[in-house]
Amino acid sequence: MTRTIVASATREIIIGFDQPFCVIGERINPTGRKKLAAEMIEGNFDTVIKDALEQVAAGATMLDVNAGVTAVNPNETEPPLLVKTMEIVQGLVDVPLSIDSSVSAAIEAALRVAKGRPLVNSVTGEEEKLEAILPLVKKYDVPVVAISNDETGISMDPDVRFAVAKKIVERAMDHGIKPHDIVVDPLVMPIGALGDAGRQVFALLRRLREELKVNTTCGLSNISFGLPHRHGINAGFIPMVIGAGMTSAIMNPCRPQEMEAVRAANVLNGTDANCTNWIRTYRDHKPAEGGHVVAAAAAPAASGGRRGGRAARTGGAAASE
Repeated sequence: MTRTIVASATREIIIGFDQPFCVIGERINPTGRKKLAAEMIEGNFDTVIKDALEQVAAGATMLDVNAGVTAVNPNETEPPLLVKTMEIVQGLVDVPLSIDSSVSAAIEAALRVAKGRPLVNSVTGEEEKLEAILPLVKKYDVPVVAISNDETGISMDPDVRFAVAKKIVERAMDHGIKPHDIVVDPLVMPIGALGDAGRQVFALLRRLREELKVNTTCGLSNISFGLPHRHGINAGFIPMVIGAGMTSAIMNPCRPQEMEAVRAANVLNGTDANCTNWIRTYRDHKPAEGGHVVAAAAAPAASGGRRGGRAARTGGAAASE
């Protein structure tokens, strides 16, 4: 069984088909968040601190950390800012982190200060990226997100996206990186623009699981981009992608409707043993006026023993203010 191990200084998490769904909190990301970007540029990390604590309290298994505040001289500005952000977040929470950057120098700088075994987010099928990122992944012995696009861009053909994923897995093996340390992002397209985007990703996930035997992730909210009541679409999408084989997602854990869908899918998928996490989280769940419901404070997500800039890459939306 494929198992991808990530860890903080004190906690180990397993991403796997037989594990609870891994929720990677997306909020520490200035993409599309002008206020957060301005704060980080000024050296103000109040929102970063708030988002880190709130996401873990809401049930995040991991946190994605992105410091891409500007397109101006990112090779100079992003590495020190990402390091500072990583150090702050590591000092606040004990969950593993995902180092999210398209700047190779920033990824390496963050790897030097990272505690435990972080996830690198990400590498694409572009030759330049493969040659820059895969040696770092091998050197620091960490897992990596493999995004299914290359020099030709993002293909609308799911067979092409599968071929790019396969290429990355094979090139990683050439570097001595095992498939269990590759977490493939098959790229979720907006369903409002591409009517069969859901069916595409479900079929891709089954192929990735059965043929490449790799774990998977995605920028979850891309599926609902451009539609009203996005959280309803996202919540419906979650159990369907989990059923198709997805094992993690970069998402907002502070949305109760979406986290409820994750926890329910874990129960129905048999990865919440004896419904323990569900009962712990919802045993004090009470009806409220108007047919709405009120939940007790969310318990931390079960560990199972154990992007980021993605919105810009796929046309989806990053976390909003």
